[in-house]
Amino acid sequence: MAHVIQLDTSEPTNLGYKRAKKKGSLELEEAGQLNLFRQNEINVIRLPSRFTPFEEALWLDERGDGRAQEAYIKAINEDDYSADAYCNLGILESRQGNTIKAFDHFTKCLQFDPRHLEAHYNLGNLYFEETDYHLAKLHYEIAAEIEPEFANIYFNLALVYAMDKEYEDGFNALMKFKSLVPPEEGNKADSLLSIFRKSLPNPS
Repeated sequence: MAHVIQLDTSEPTNLGYKRAKKKGSLELEEAGQLNLFRQNEINVIRLPSRFTPFEEALWLDERGDGRAQEAYIKAINEDDYSADAYCNLGILESRQGNTIKAFDHFTKCLQFDPRHLEAHYNLGNLYFEETDYHLAKLHYEIAAEIEPEFANIYFNLALVYAMDKEYEDGFNALMKFKSLVPPEEGNKADSLLSIFRKSLPNPS
């Protein structure tokens, strides 16, 4: 018989949200271009003509600029990566505590692209925060089907499995997480992994 351990999951912490970026896009320096937008530079040179509305919105968002929200709306109005723009708007609304608007944006993203990885993952996070673990698990599992190599999905799935006392699934999810990340990052799973191991019928 399995030795069931009571998990201290009153305030579990998942691995956070993930912004959507243009698929196949490269950082400027990766593309062999000088990056003129370093935050630690005193003189910032902007070349707005080189950016689409979505690229500009993402650039603002990554720097915590409050104009990002309006820029994403502009991208949607101009039909420039609308799914990604809705997804990132959802993150901004969630961070501001506007849960209903966040849900609305993530689901609108899925209307444009039903297999949008970041939208499913972020919906999983949002449902997790709202303690709807059934729907959190559903969206995490869909995200894992879309991108099986995205490590954070498996850590968050393990937390959901823990809440549902699905210890074997949780153990397997954490092992998958550890297989996808560097050892130092994988260490964050060790304490939960130990609890899962003790809860299995034949702990190894």
